[in-house]
Amino acid sequence: QVQLVESGGGLVQAGGSLRLSCAASGRIFRINAMNWLRQAPGKQRELVAGITNGGSTHYADSVKRRFTISRDNGKKMVYLQMNSLEPEDTAVYYCNADVQDRPGGSSVYWGQGTQVTVSS
Repeated sequence: QVQLVESGGGLVQAGGSLRLSCAASGRIFRINAMNWLRQAPGKQRELVAGITNGGSTHYADSVKRRFTISRDNGKKMVYLQMNSLEPEDTAVYYCNADVQDRPGGSSVYWGQGTQVTVSS
């Protein structure tokens, strides 16, 4: 079994910054893509940013030039540096990962989420 645990959420004023972390542990042969998603009240969950095992990244248009995703494969961690935060960024942030957890197979795992609240 694989666990993902997020940390780093909190309350911040508009224009501020937060850094989210997500740590993976358990039966892991290899972690493929890792992603950050968010869900605001009354809205669908949306992909914020993703990063491949090789370091290629992609971002939602709404966070480009403000958020940066990175990973440390040795530590089995993914990060989301969030700058110039806006009230519209308020949401529960989740990480997920495509993990090779058995020979020749992989599964997608999710963290429990961390709340980010941006006040105006």
